Amino acid sequence: MAGGKETPRQKMIGMMYLVLTALLALNVSKSILDAFVAIEENIQISNENEYQRGFEKKSDLEATAQDKSVPEAQKKAMHYLKIVEDIDKMTAERIKLIDDIKIEILKACGEDVTSIGGPESIIFKAYSKADPLRPTRMHLEHVAGKDKYDEAMAIMIGEDIKNPSANGQGMKLWKSYNDYRAELTEKIASSWMAEKGKKKYSFKAPAINAFKDFKDLNAQIDKSMKNVNPEDKESIKKIYASLTKLEKSKVHEIDGVHWIGKTFDHSPSVAAIASLSSMQKEILTARADAIALIRSRVGGGEYSFNKIMALAYGPEIANTGDEVTIEVLMAAYDSDRQPEVTFNGAKITEVKDGKGFVRTKATGGAEMVLKGTVSISNKFGVKKEEKWEKTIKIMKPAGNVSLPELNVLYIGYDNKVEGVASGYDQTVLSSSANVKLTKSGDLYIAKVSSGREATISVSGKSSTTNKTVNLKTQKFRVMRLPDPEIYWGAAKNGEKGSKAEPRLFVKYPPEIPLSANWKMINWEIQVPGAIGKPPTGTGNDISSVLGALKLVKPGNNISFICTVVGPDGIQRKRGATFKL
Repeated sequence: MAGGKETPRQKMIGMMYLVLTALLALNVSKSILDAFVAIEENIQISNENEYQRGFEKKSDLEATAQDKSVPEAQKKAMHYLKIVEDIDKMTAERIKLIDDIKIEILKACGEDVTSIGGPESIIFKAYSKADPLRPTRMHLEHVAGKDKYDEAMAIMIGEDIKNPSANGQGMKLWKSYNDYRAELTEKIASSWMAEKGKKKYSFKAPAINAFKDFKDLNAQIDKSMKNVNPEDKESIKKIYASLTKLEKSKVHEIDGVHWIGKTFDHSPSVAAIASLSSMQKEILTARADAIALIRSRVGGGEYSFNKIMALAYGPEIANTGDEVTIEVLMAAYDSDRQPEVTFNGAKITEVKDGKGFVRTKATGGAEMVLKGTVSISNKFGVKKEEKWEKTIKIMKPAGNVSLPELNVLYIGYDNKVEGVASGYDQTVLSSSANVKLTKSGDLYIAKVSSGREATISVSGKSSTTNKTVNLKTQKFRVMRLPDPEIYWGAAKNGEKGSKAEPRLFVKYPPEIPLSANWKMINWEIQVPGAIGKPPTGTGNDISSVLGALKLVKPGNNISFICTVVGPDGIQRKRGATFKL
């Protein structure tokens, strides 16, 4: 409209556009303000839901604390109710602080906060000391100055959005909110009921208000979780994270803006109150989550599962006379309400950790079938009963049969021993002190050091019962290895030898079924009619005397006197005569 000549008609059209633009701006502002009113209304409804959720869990604890039928659960509930009361006190303190700030902002904007419950009143239901956890119920549609923001900024920030005034309500709220995060999570972690022999749990809440993303936040929290009960870790982490806000951020190209400055800078009164109500929701949600976690330590509800299944665990195989233990349990159970188990119509007295222990002897033929019932009562004393059944295969233990007259162990020899404990999944061999047993594949090597007699026992061990039963103990005579024979090539003592064969051998004949390695130390040859000292040599090579042997007339005999040693280390003199 400025700069250049315009006709009256053009000026009128320009003025109309200006008015229209202003009206559109007013309508947009009104729409945004109405949206904040609607958002705040929804937040207040959510606050009421979280308030009720926390009290439902608390009411469950109170009911359990009054139920004398389960003393252990009652004792736990009474302990944890005191913890919940502490949590409610710290929660109420923050709810009241935020409510006071809301009222202060409304007063500064010139709103009427004295009229309560009227059709045009902003305050529908005022804060009450008798109900300190329930936030003030407001109807922000009755706020006249919905678009006022200077008042909220002055109260919450002061002059600098990077560094809000230390004396302002914003920093007072910031500190109280972070303190609540620490107090609540530390209270949860350390509140476990003391039990003899169990460690005490704790959590030192870190002051985390700077993080890259949610993953980084969780990683920082994890570093402080060393002394937290593993059952609590995820819940405490969730509660801590839900109460954590990024302290400094970048807003409109301005670095280092404080969360208080970012949230309440030029924030209309209804938007500021909506933000405060949202903080109350976060606090009430954290409280409800904390009470739910604490409530879970006691157990509750009619059942903590929607389907019940009877289970019986025990060995698949047993031997006649074995004591058999069967563990009978529900698929899910309450540690404070142990099941009732019967076997063959009789009640089992040994019940713990949700299981009844049935002990009986294994009897019968190929298998025995154990049957009974398992039941558990709900909080009203009504029993839920299921049948259980367990089949066990029966085996008769047995040891090996041996020939007593042939039971010999040779000194210094690797005696091969095999033992089988029929009816058991593991075989165990043991021996007297003069025998060393070493496992070698499927066999044992028995090494005898001395003595005239030794024993080896075969036992069976069941991996299910972890019991070892001796099945047989066998006596063995202890003897020296039998003497070996001297061979000239393939010829043995008394047979015809070959003048061309250059080697002697020392070994057992076929009738001695032992695999012993013998070594020839030296030899001496005796030839009939020979004059002078008999030829000698070491090892088994006799090639040095083959020339002399060719001069011996056919039909004559020659003899070898040999010194040999076997696996027992004993040197022996052995002789053999051969025909030429």
